[in-house]
Amino acid sequence: MKQAFLILFVLFINMTVLMAQYEIKDDAERSVFPWPEGKRCAVSLTFDDARLSQIDLGIPLLNRYDVKATFYISPEGLLERLDGWRKAVAAGHEIGNHTMTHPCTGNYAFSRDNALEEYDLDRIGVEMDDAGKFILEQLGVEAQSFAYPCGQKFVGRGTEVKSYVPLVAGRFLTGRGWLGEDANDPWQGDFSQLLGMESDGKSFEQLKILIDKAAAEGRWLILAGHEMNDAGHQTTLLSALEALCDYAKNPSNGIWIDTVSEIATYIQKNRPSGK
Repeated sequence: MKQAFLILFVLFINMTVLMAQYEIKDDAERSVFPWPEGKRCAVSLTFDDARLSQIDLGIPLLNRYDVKATFYISPEGLLERLDGWRKAVAAGHEIGNHTMTHPCTGNYAFSRDNALEEYDLDRIGVEMDDAGKFILEQLGVEAQSFAYPCGQKFVGRGTEVKSYVPLVAGRFLTGRGWLGEDANDPWQGDFSQLLGMESDGKSFEQLKILIDKAAAEGRWLILAGHEMNDAGHQTTLLSALEALCDYAKNPSNGIWIDTVSEIATYIQKNRPSGK
């Protein structure tokens, strides 16, 4: 009996020590990131695929509030509203790279014939480079930001799977994922693997919870959406977007809302690693 008790006691002590080694300090105990004066956090609005509703409905709304967003374009959609996208660039919105053909896993029917499982690093590199050339030719800007199609960061199958994050890191200031679970820590976040949280289908009240949490923790929230309309699949609701812009532009809320590249550049200059 005594021996069993002694064993349990030793196990308890060992587990306590082990847990202490991996204890994560609460964000409130850490140094506060030096956001611009009066700001408690940063928020970036990002949208993928150059959906037509972005030009027709979403960007006019953003322009009314003088809010700049980052748009990761797909060539086909951009060409359908080319003049509109040129005006968006002139208004200060950021254009990001989203590859030429949007390859994703072949598990999705739409990408079965363009599956990342059949890609290698050279091929995905060409996808990014060709999209960069297209953006420069059509809009006259060099994309500094990248969004992983479907949020997927690997090419190949099985033992031949390889991450293409290093390729993104070598080409762009940032790479944004999809369906992330939190806002980004400005002290630690990897610019090539930024977390993007979904804005599609959420009410302003739901988005406000994410914003207020980021403000309380001094983080950078990147919202990621697709369509910009009153309803529909993969749609950031205009009513929620308008309320969000109004909330973010109120100085008393301490929110810096800007493009991905602007905020990334600021963070890069203000954290010790410079990376």
